[in-house]
Amino acid sequence: MDMRWKESTLLLLISPDGVEEALDCAKAAEHLDIVDVKKPDEGSLGANFPWVIREIREAVPAGKPVSATVGDVPYKPGTVAQAALGAVVSGATYIKVGLYGCTTPDQAVDVMRGVVRAVKDHRPDAFVVASGYADAYRIGCVNPLALPDIARRSGSDAAMLDTAVKDGTRLFDHLPPDVCAEFVRLAHERDLLAALAGSVKAGDLGDLTRIGTDIVGVRGAVCEGGDRDTGRIQPELVAAFRAEMDRQTRQHAAAVAGS
Repeated sequence: MDMRWKESTLLLLISPDGVEEALDCAKAAEHLDIVDVKKPDEGSLGANFPWVIREIREAVPAGKPVSATVGDVPYKPGTVAQAALGAVVSGATYIKVGLYGCTTPDQAVDVMRGVVRAVKDHRPDAFVVASGYADAYRIGCVNPLALPDIARRSGSDAAMLDTAVKDGTRLFDHLPPDVCAEFVRLAHERDLLAALAGSVKAGDLGDLTRIGTDIVGVRGAVCEGGDRDTGRIQPELVAAFRAEMDRQTRQHAAAVAGS
């Protein structure tokens, strides 16, 4: 694991859906930490094409990490391992796997072990993220609080929660901040980074900062009209979101120092 990320307070991950939006992210590169490649019309963690990952890698500044989702995947470890290898070969250094079709922790570990081996055999410094869903109860996949242990057992570097069903409900609608705090605590106990996403808005940043989140993933909050599907990422909205993120970080640091 690249331990320099442990030194950061809160990282901002933005998810363009193609090269044009990635260019908009490049205009706001100073305000974000990770550019994430996904295909929203194929699901919460829908995978984009290898050539899109390559083009986005070329479009954003060389020092800015690119992550890529490999899909809301089924329980097919070999298939998922090949998809993950395709993502890292295409230029992504953060590989995110949505464990959509895994109904038990053992299935999820099986999938993630294959991903970790495929990715790190090719690029040892790549960063593997085991992703689950705050609304897992709606789709029958593994319990969100099992994700940190799944990530640890499989050799992954981070545990992440998103929402599976994009129907206007948000992360905290399914898992309140105190439960998300437990997720973060479990991840940190296992020396993992904790990432949270799922229609996150600027108003959620106070809670996300307070509970010690390492990476916040957003799309809709920085798209025009707040619409992840029909809106386009706007550099000025990225800048505004980052400004609020930084404000909350300073406020939380001051509160901790004064306590």
